[in-house]
Amino acid sequence: MNQIKRNEAINFHKMELDDRILKAIAKLGWMMPTLIQESAIPLLLEGKDVLLRARTGSGKTAAFAVPVIQKILNSKQLAREQAVKALVLAPSKELCQQIHSNFVDLTIKCSRELTCVDISAQDDLLVQRPLLVQRPDVVVATPNRALLHIKANNLDLKTLEILVIDEADLVFSFGYEEEVKDVLSYLPQVYQAILASATLSKDVLTLKKLVLHNPVTLKLEEPDLAPATQLSHYHLYAQENQKATILYALLKLRLVTGKTIIFVNTVDKCYKLKLFLQQFAIPTCVLNSELPAAIRCLAVNHFNQGVYDIIIASDEKALMEPHAFRVIKKKGVKYLANALVVLSPTAEDREIEVRISFGLKRKKDKESGVARGIDFQCVSNVINFDFPLDVSSYIHRVGRTARGNNQASNTFVSPFLRAYQFKLEELESFNYRANDAWRAVTRTAVREARLKEIKQEIFNCRKLQGHFIDNPRDLQSLRHDKALHTVKVQSQLSNVPDYIVPTALKRVAGLSNSKKRRAPPSTKAPAKIRYQAIQNNPLLNMELSGTTSKKKKRKHSINNRR
Repeated sequence: MNQIKRNEAINFHKMELDDRILKAIAKLGWMMPTLIQESAIPLLLEGKDVLLRARTGSGKTAAFAVPVIQKILNSKQLAREQAVKALVLAPSKELCQQIHSNFVDLTIKCSRELTCVDISAQDDLLVQRPLLVQRPDVVVATPNRALLHIKANNLDLKTLEILVIDEADLVFSFGYEEEVKDVLSYLPQVYQAILASATLSKDVLTLKKLVLHNPVTLKLEEPDLAPATQLSHYHLYAQENQKATILYALLKLRLVTGKTIIFVNTVDKCYKLKLFLQQFAIPTCVLNSELPAAIRCLAVNHFNQGVYDIIIASDEKALMEPHAFRVIKKKGVKYLANALVVLSPTAEDREIEVRISFGLKRKKDKESGVARGIDFQCVSNVINFDFPLDVSSYIHRVGRTARGNNQASNTFVSPFLRAYQFKLEELESFNYRANDAWRAVTRTAVREARLKEIKQEIFNCRKLQGHFIDNPRDLQSLRHDKALHTVKVQSQLSNVPDYIVPTALKRVAGLSNSKKRRAPPSTKAPAKIRYQAIQNNPLLNMELSGTTSKKKKRKHSINNRR
């Protein structure tokens, strides 16, 4: 195992990369390679099997994407026919889409020579077959989708040169062990293999034995979390019924600015929090594994493009291992207390335990991941509204920020490091608004909000357009169905009155302490006010020598008559 330590920074220009790749890197604004990129790219260009182990957000995707592109460009100079040269496997659709996007960005200057396709979407195999007929150079897929296309003779891997498995520690936990073994049986005897992972778990070691041959293991000498210069951790000691008030105050008083990810442990809590913030005119989007793949990818894109500054995500582990959540709720009281966060069991939490005890689990997409792998761009804050189930979950949650060499941000409700200087007693005036808004989001409102999303997805589904054309009554019945009433939004809640803001926070919130002095009401008649204004205006009262006004001439003639 190679322990990598940075002695002298190596620029991308010194790695003997193609000029087209260097231009793409320059366009992306990457000034210097990260430590894992600096260490891995030369080894991969030499053709060695490599196991990349680095913390989340360290730049592992570019660490394998750059050498893969370089090797394919080199092999094309001697190739006689077009063939699939690289297969990239990832456990979730969102991660596949992100990897595909990175390959597209890095090949923007050589897009005619090198093509990359993503076949992770749950489309019909016949729909995706045209993408594979041209034999793209790089194919990105989940293990299940790759195996389906291989068995359908849509994907030929006889000439494969490179196999990449990203987030290798999640591949088996997502239930892809048999699919990965089947895919390996269709590969040629000689190929270069790359495993990228944030941890070295038992699953990664098992994959290492299956895939890699005489590998080089790169384990960076760095902590699991970003350094203090990039990431600051804070915690707040609060009761369960105070968390909504704190979140409302943090966002509305602009104590937390920039792009923010709010993590919760259940899907229902996603919608409950969204409807709660919606009452205060705080726009948010939701991301969880029960949403269709297209909606999940759209939510990530909207967040990255700045359409929404706040995204509420459910931690995937709470959905994958619900039994662990129940055990921790019962046995982890001491652990949670030591973490300085009190999670009092609410009615919603008890409902979750009842659902788990009876084995009633909701259907979710196993090819979905939120806290792992997805590259949320320019994230400034991570707020753990619900406490993570273990240390690993916390590490991957806060890893959504301070990625690469970027400077970041804060994570709130953290189990360690310094306390967030915040006086909860000063938020008493916010409690009335927050508690009323939280109680307004009932289970019925949450269910109606989810039904509304489902109906919207039905209207936007391309597969159902033909059905609606043949059966227009179905479309009319859906559109004229009863209106879904979620939560009544009151416009006055969007503003924060000056009198409820603590004095110490008025400057931070952009509110002034000094009140504007209003002029006392005038008792004079309007005509008298206009007359005095005319008299006080020198331009209107100016008289030239040798001339007299008409009023004075008239007054003088009247006096003479008398």
